[in-house]
Amino acid sequence: MLRTQKLGEADRIVTLLTRNHGKIRAVAKGVRRTASKFGARLEPFMVADVQIYEGRSLDIISQAESLGSYGASIVDDYPRYTAASVMVETADKVTESEGSAQQYLLLVGALRSLSKAEHAPTLTLDSYLLRALSLAGWAPSFDSCSKCGAVGLHSSFVVQLGGIVCTDCAPVGAARVDAATVDLLHCLITGDWERAESHDALTESRASGLVSAYAQFHLERGLRSMEHVAR
Repeated sequence: MLRTQKLGEADRIVTLLTRNHGKIRAVAKGVRRTASKFGARLEPFMVADVQIYEGRSLDIISQAESLGSYGASIVDDYPRYTAASVMVETADKVTESEGSAQQYLLLVGALRSLSKAEHAPTLTLDSYLLRALSLAGWAPSFDSCSKCGAVGLHSSFVVQLGGIVCTDCAPVGAARVDAATVDLLHCLITGDWERAESHDALTESRASGLVSAYAQFHLERGLRSMEHVAR
């Protein structure tokens, strides 16, 4: 469940990311009543098996069975909640009506990890963002120049050019990045959690700043929930 919107006195419009049918908006009737049988299963960050009937303008949710009750443990913790909010907003922006099983599985895995507190929320978020953007066609380069392809440890990061760039390709004023930050970014996109968690807080902060800038640039309108992330 990505987001919800009130409709009338008792209904709600739910935006869902599905495994095989992409993003769907559907009406859940009566879920805002206290007697609703499945209202809690249709809250953001929850994963459910949903039965939907095709309607004239909006589809209608007739049944929902919980598959992953991640919402409760996420919303009770501010860092997890803000990280999850950025995740679902990102998923909302990078997926449309066509199926995207990889984006679905990536989001479900990230929310599950957040709910279990497997890693620091900011690391989980940054790893998710890098992977989601890569699946959407904006894979950043960390081990070679994103402009000329020269392999090596380069020290400039340019969002507009797609990641790390060599000295010859770096424009004037390009952000400088140290080797530890580049290593952390590489660990986050490849899922090397043992190495990722060995970096210090300053390196994590620098990496987060670059990931945030990269994500907001490629998503054009930016991520409104990003400003609330507890870093």
